[in-house]
Formats: sequence, structure tokens, C-alpha cells
Amino acid sequence: MDSASVRHAYRRWAPVYDVTFGTVAESGRKNAVKIINRRRGRVLEVGVGTGLSLPCYDKHLSITGIDLSPEMLDKARARVRRQDLGNIDGLYEMDAGALAFPDESFDTVVAMHVMTVVPDAEKVMRELERVCATGGEVILVNHFSQEEGVRGFVERRLAPLASSIGWHAVFTLDRVLVCEDLRLAERRMLWPFGLFTMLRFVKEPGLGLVGARASSLRSIARAKAPVPVRPRLPEPVRVKIKWQVARSLVMARRLLDTRYWRSLYRRLSSQMAE
Repeated sequence: MDSASVRHAYRRWAPVYDVTFGTVAESGRKNAVKIINRRRGRVLEVGVGTGLSLPCYDKHLSITGIDLSPEMLDKARARVRRQDLGNIDGLYEMDAGALAFPDESFDTVVAMHVMTVVPDAEKVMRELERVCATGGEVILVNHFSQEEGVRGFVERRLAPLASSIGWHAVFTLDRVLVCEDLRLAERRMLWPFGLFTMLRFVKEPGLGLVGARASSLRSIARAKAPVPVRPRLPEPVRVKIKWQVARSLVMARRLLDTRYWRSLYRRLSSQMAE
């Protein structure tokens, strides 16, 4: 999926984004903004979209937003004017893999539901790291795929449709754990049904060298240590796990309701026809 495919997909999504995916992603958006509002200084939101998060930022923060889709940005700018959001420094059409900002320009960098959209996730992560100030934070909210269960099956089936739907259904966590100077400080599963995950990184230059040394020492220690015997979980714990798995399957079945997707398809078709 290249940049042209992304632009084309989100040109179709722009008219209905707020009432479709914007609603599903509301929990992740609120969690990320709640954390950011405790901080100070300049914030860069990568993939600002239609600007759903912009009214939620506290006034003491200076917000800059970028997005690749001009149609989405038009809606974001209209939202800023309509709600008179004075703390928005600017909204720019820009590629997340080639940010036009100097090094360490922002105290906080946030990318919500972006990494599964971009053509090169590692390149984008390194750009987020670059423009984040030392001691600052990089926050991601994203969907990460799984191998097993109904959800894993559906994600694999959707994988060939990436260019059409505008995002990668199969996207593993390791694809964002690539920056040597970003320490993962928090990982939190989010509603609905744990489909999305929030990751909070702290930028600590030199961390990569320390981490590589520690990893080597751990590898040596593991090679010398005997293989531990994995204890069997107590019965109440195993029952609880089985119950949670069953509950997740029920929730996934609701998400797979074909009536919802047919309704969305009709709306998108109607927008394209206009």
C-alpha cells in the first residue's frame, strides 16, 4: 500500500469517517488525550484526520497536526474554525515518513490509528523519534493483529484488501518496537474488546546502547541457566481465562455482523456516486 493508495482510500472515507471508524476509535482517542493533557509544551499529532481529537486538548498545549489526506484536513480545519480552537498552531498536508520539522521540535508526539495505514511503519517511527525532544513522549494508539482465534482468521482474510480499505489488517507489535532511544513505559489494552492498544514511549538518548548490553548479558545468563519447568495454572485461573476467551469470541461475532458492513458499503457507494 503506497501513499497514493492511502490518499485514494481516505478520500472515500472522509465523508463518513466521524460516524464510522471515528466512533469505534473513540476510547483510544480519549485515553491518549487524557495522558497528553497532563503534559506541557508543543504537541504534534500525526494523522490528525478530521480533527476529532482537537477540541479535547487542554488550552495550555500548542497543537500541530499533519495528515496525508487533503479531504480529511479540510474537515479538520473546518472544525477548528467552527469551534474557535485558538491553541491549534497549524494543520499541514505532510507525509508521516518525511516530517518537515527540525529535530526535537515537540515535547509530545502522538499517532492514533496511523501505523497500520502508512507504507513504511519503521520509517515513520524513526521520524516520530527524531522530532520528539529528549525526555519527551511518543504515544501510539493502534490495532495490532493476533495469530489465533476468530479475530486472527478475520484479519488474515482482510489482509489482501489493504489498498481498498485503507489499512493493514495484519500488523504485529514488533513493527513499532524499532527505535533504540524510545523506552516503552506503558502498554494498555483499550475498548472495544481490546482491539486497540496504547503504547507510551519516553525518549532517552543512549538507551539503545545500554539496552543492547543488557540484552547480551541476559542472553548469556539464559544460556547458562537450566530450562525452568512451566507450572500449571491453578484451576480458578484457567477457568477465568476460558471465560474471557469465550466472552471475546462473543464480542467478535457482534463485530462481524454483516448488516453493519452492508450499511457502511451503501453509504460509501452513495458518497462516491455524488
